[in-house]
Formats: sequence, C-alpha cells, structure tokens
Amino acid sequence: MHERISGNGMKISIAGLGYVGMSLAVLLAGKHQVRAMDISEERVSLVNNKKSPIADNDIERAFLLKDLSIIATTCPHTAFEGADYILVATPTDYDENLNHFDTSSVESIVKLAHEITTKAIVVIKSTVPVGFTESLYTQGYERILFSPEFLREGKALADNLNPSRIIVGAPCGDIKLLYFAQEFAGILRKSALSNAVPTLMMGSTEAEAVKLFANTYLALRVAFFNELDSYAEVRELNTKHIIDGVGLDPRIGSHYNNPSFGYGGYCLPKDTKQLLANYQHVPNNIMTAIVDANSTRKDFIAERVLLNNPKIVGIYRLTMKADSDNFRHSSVQGVIKRIKEKGVDVVIYEPSCERELFFNSRVIKNLNDFKKISDIIIANRYNNDLSDVAEKVYTRDVYARD
Repeated sequence: MHERISGNGMKISIAGLGYVGMSLAVLLAGKHQVRAMDISEERVSLVNNKKSPIADNDIERAFLLKDLSIIATTCPHTAFEGADYILVATPTDYDENLNHFDTSSVESIVKLAHEITTKAIVVIKSTVPVGFTESLYTQGYERILFSPEFLREGKALADNLNPSRIIVGAPCGDIKLLYFAQEFAGILRKSALSNAVPTLMMGSTEAEAVKLFANTYLALRVAFFNELDSYAEVRELNTKHIIDGVGLDPRIGSHYNNPSFGYGGYCLPKDTKQLLANYQHVPNNIMTAIVDANSTRKDFIAERVLLNNPKIVGIYRLTMKADSDNFRHSSVQGVIKRIKEKGVDVVIYEPSCERELFFNSRVIKNLNDFKKISDIIIANRYNNDLSDVAEKVYTRDVYARD
C-alpha cells in the first residue's frame, strides 16, 4: 500500500501535456501533488508559468482562479522519483504502413518509469492496441494498469470532472494489481464532481477494447448521419427535418447527429483503423464500412464544391471544433487534398496557424481579405463571421454546433 503524504494526498506524475495529460494534471492537482513531464520545453514553461499549453477554456480558467500544485519538467527522473502513480498520456498514432499504432512513446515511458522507481504503479491513459498492456506485463513490467479516457476535444477538463464512467484494467488477473486498480479508480472518482460515477474493474485487454469500440461506434454515428445528409442533398431534401424526426426515437437520440465533412481529430480516425486492423482473421462488414464511409464522404463534399467551378476555394478554419487549436487529422484536410488534385487553387483562413503555407496553400490571417479572394467558402462548422458572405458559403452544419 502506498505511503500517503499527510495533508497532501499522493504523489502523482503525468507523462505528456496534451489534452489527456493536462486535463488529468488539473483534475488531480486539487488533492494531490502533481508533477508533469513533457519533451516540449515550451509546454513545460507555460505550465510552470500558470498557463495552459492547450486550448481548453476550463483549464485556462482553472489556472487563473486556482492555486494549482503542478510542477512541470522535461526530466523523467525529476518527474517520476518518489511517485505513487505515473500516468502515461503520451501520443500514439496509427501507422498506415505498418497497420498498427505507433506506441513507441508509451513503451519508452513505461521502461523509464520502471527503471527510475521500484514502487510507482504505471497507468496507461494513451490509446493502445488491444492486448498491449498485457504484453508489457508479460515482458516483466509488472506494475502496470490501463485506464481509458473518454474526453471531448476542448472539453477535456469538464469531461474529467463529469466522467461518464471510470474503467481500470489490470493485466492477467493479477490480484495485487486489482487492488491498485480499485485504488486508482477511487482517486479519479473522488476528484470528480460526483462520487456516483459508474466504475468498472476488468482485464486490461478488455479495457483497451472498450476504448476502441466506443470511439468506433461514435465514428459510426458520424458516418451514418453524414450519409443521410449526402442522400438528402442529392435528392434536394431538408436534412435537418429528417434528422429531427429520426432523433426523436429515444433509442436513437439527438446526439452526435450533426453532419460534417467526416470524422477527424485526435481519436476517431486512428482508433477506427486500429480496431479494423485487430479484426484480421475475424469476419466483419461494419468495421470496414465505417473507415470506407469517411473517405467516401470527403469525395462527396469535394465533388459538390467543384460543381460550382470555383477558381479559388476558401477554407474557413482547419480546426475540428470551436474553442480548439487542433487541426491534426481534421476532416477538411481530406477535402482540401481532393480539391487541389483537380487543379483548383485553395486559400485558408486559420488564425491559430502560424505558417504562411499549409499543404502548399496560402494561409490568410485577415478575414475580410479571405472573404474577398474566395469564390466559394467551405466551412465544416458555420460561424456568424461568415453571415455577410452567406451566399458564398458551403457547409453541411445544419445545427450550427459541434
């Protein structure tokens, strides 16, 4: 059992200061001593100067209003020594060539943690392939758990404060690790706004599967309503009326139903492809269709835009969502690629992009200049900034929300 520090909770270290790691750091800093490590000196400096390194209004507000006990460093030894728990929140990404996640950052942290401390329990929060944690356990890393996160981009702290569920998985039925799994779940539950959070203990492999299947189901919903919208647009029907009618069935509901240019962002593209890769030698139709549907939707959007024969297509924002600074794997990038392949010039309005060129397309920082130069403006999510040029705008955002 861990030795508590009187009055200050546990010593918890976090590797990775992205959405997952940063939201966990702020969540836990109220009741525990938190040290965070990141390879980015810029992120570390921001945290030590009480500033958020990511775009999340709640995290930014927490730094302003609370005296958060978070010490950030680029040194693993400084971060990990004396820790009770080490949470791994480093990025993983799907490798198209190798057909699996690149988990090298997670493996590196797990190895360092076991070398630096002999007592800390390592909890993997990064998304990993099914069976990954158990594989590390059988290699001799025996102080390891997996706990999936279920966070929305730009709402990471809010989702940690109000979790839909807490899941912790222990590998190979290890009884000692099961105790720590229950203890860690208690730490998360006590840091949430309500103690009445559904909590599940299970094997680490099952917990990894929960994460991938949950995100793939969300991708399925996105793909379904996008294909509904494609049908409605081609048939000149009112998409919103159809979705409103469909969503009133309580078995379906009115969530995750707003048409877009496809699912994108940090999680859904890589998680769906990773789950599909896990289906090798397992019969499936739906998993393959979800991945294919996302590509088909981008084809459709590009084709509809090009029907207008524009000379210059303006892209309004690269970010996936409002109040976000992430445009990695944003769905509009696939649309840009398809439009440029047809020889059409593309300009981009993205105030959070510091580059002058993105995909060899000019980034325009002045919104009025952007509006004037664009023959047609495509917006994955509509904004009132475009109301004066509404006749130029192509969007499938029927609810004007994420």
